Amino acid sequence: MAVITNWGDVIISALANALNLVFTFIPRLLGFLVILLVGWLIATAVSKAVTFLLRKIGFDRMADRIGLTRLEQRMGVKMDAAGLLGKILYWFLLLVFLVPAADALGLPAVSNILNQLVAYIPNVFVAILVLFLGALAAAVVADIVRGATVSAKIGNSNLFANVARYAVIGFAALIALEQLQIAPALINELFAALVGATAIAFGLAFGLGGQNTARKWLNRGESAASDAAEKLQAQQQTAQAQQPYNGLQARTVPMRQPR
Repeated sequence: MAVITNWGDVIISALANALNLVFTFIPRLLGFLVILLVGWLIATAVSKAVTFLLRKIGFDRMADRIGLTRLEQRMGVKMDAAGLLGKILYWFLLLVFLVPAADALGLPAVSNILNQLVAYIPNVFVAILVLFLGALAAAVVADIVRGATVSAKIGNSNLFANVARYAVIGFAALIALEQLQIAPALINELFAALVGATAIAFGLAFGLGGQNTARKWLNRGESAASDAAEKLQAQQQTAQAQQPYNGLQARTVPMRQPR
């Protein structure tokens, strides 16, 4: 163990090392703050621009149509769908700028974690987009099915519409889960189960709600077939009755004498 002979030199050396660390850290801190400030400004501007654009194109009406507004109200969210999406985009951009800010501060472990998180977030955005488009398509398909069943007077129109709606939403949810890379094998099994459940649901819906309609269709088909058979039989009888008359007419026609 070294014996300290000059306490003054030791204190001066310790202070010099401390000042060196401080002077080395200050530029990193300034770089961190500058990058974070630039990221905050860009994230705020882009978020407001996207929110404004979404409100102009009627994104809130589409969100209300697919039930997203009601879901937000149940969750206690006080902003509209466009504002919520803009806020999500704001935090994503701020997180993107936080990665080089952590590098500038000299925190490689934090930077690596943020890099992995930023690389995964686009999958989340794609999954949200798939769910939104799927819910919108489900609402449109449900309206089409409801209108078609009402015009054709087939069973319970609301039952068919709900089956179509939840089938489309189920497919969209499976695609979103696959995009999030959550248990791919389980998703394949769920997909097969959903297809089977949809087929069973359609069968039950037709069997329970369309019995009278199916009976009417069968009766109409049977009546049309019997009418066609009677008409064909009558035409054959008429043709058979006209054959002897035509033969007799051919015999009674006088032959011309040659001049």
